[in-house]
Amino acid sequence: MDQTQRMRQESRAVWATVVCFLVGTGIGTLLLWGNPRPIAGDGSVGIPAAAVAGAIAAASFVVSTFLHRRGEHASMPRWQTIISAASAVALTIAFAGVTALGVLLASEVLGVGLQGLELPALGGGIVTGVASAVAGRLTFAAGIGLHTADLATLLFSYLVIGTLFAMLTAANPRWWETNFSQLGIGVGSWAFNGTLVVAGVLIATVGSYIGRDLHRILGDGALGRIAWVVALWAATGIALAAVGLFPQENIVLVHNIAAVSTLVLFVASGVLTTTVIPGPPRPLLITTVGVALLLVIAFVLADSFNLYSLTVLEAIVIGLGLLWLTTLVRVLAVLTPDTSRPSARWSLLRG
Repeated sequence: MDQTQRMRQESRAVWATVVCFLVGTGIGTLLLWGNPRPIAGDGSVGIPAAAVAGAIAAASFVVSTFLHRRGEHASMPRWQTIISAASAVALTIAFAGVTALGVLLASEVLGVGLQGLELPALGGGIVTGVASAVAGRLTFAAGIGLHTADLATLLFSYLVIGTLFAMLTAANPRWWETNFSQLGIGVGSWAFNGTLVVAGVLIATVGSYIGRDLHRILGDGALGRIAWVVALWAATGIALAAVGLFPQENIVLVHNIAAVSTLVLFVASGVLTTTVIPGPPRPLLITTVGVALLLVIAFVLADSFNLYSLTVLEAIVIGLGLLWLTTLVRVLAVLTPDTSRPSARWSLLRG
């Protein structure tokens, strides 16, 4: 990409930021018209601002994708176009969810630090506009070019934001004495359960992008193995979404099965992906061995020595899993060509 084209894209991103700010401010002011409102809580600025910013972030990504990648599917077979389009739809939903939860988390934090502050309609509208501008700028950039490593970072950030917001709004302040599933019970449980559902969509989308990268590296000859990789990651995402769709307070058995299935499918997806990657690369092998050893040590310390609770163990497992996934996608980024690779096979099932 030459300097002129990059500068043109940057100019578009600046104008997109301005438009997102103006639209967010206008809609936010209309929605908040009336008496001044607090930053957080019932009847606050936070909830309308989150909804508006989430919608604008999603729209910004759609517009950017149309502007910068509309010709990318011209030479692709239909099945490849459908997979790419489905990934774009999933990303649109994910960007809206990440933005909305991020604004809600920020409003809860500001509500604690600025107790008693109430904003008039225009002030709340400007806050909404700023949130919309920041989110719109980031999603517009994602529409220009999004890599698998960016998705992994987005997944990690989203899980952190969603979990922190669920902690702040948890019905039971001592949830941590049991496990993370307690965040999905009672008033405000939608925050944690919704986070898991959207995170499941993100994991499935990461799997689709991993498949895209593997196809760019290996070509059509490896499509059979790549299809299994994508399918396993999609199954992992579905299982994680099921954990949120079936909270522990409703159907304990289904919730526990979904949670265990998520862990098993994540490991299976990682193992299969590692075997398909050429090499496999040394950094990935080192990380895999290190993560496996740390997991064994963590389980032994929790089960045999009772050094920490199940909640801490769950946090360790999730953190190490995301660390391994980050290494995987960064290794893929080194190996994967930047240019798109249309398949020469007009049917995914037949050569």
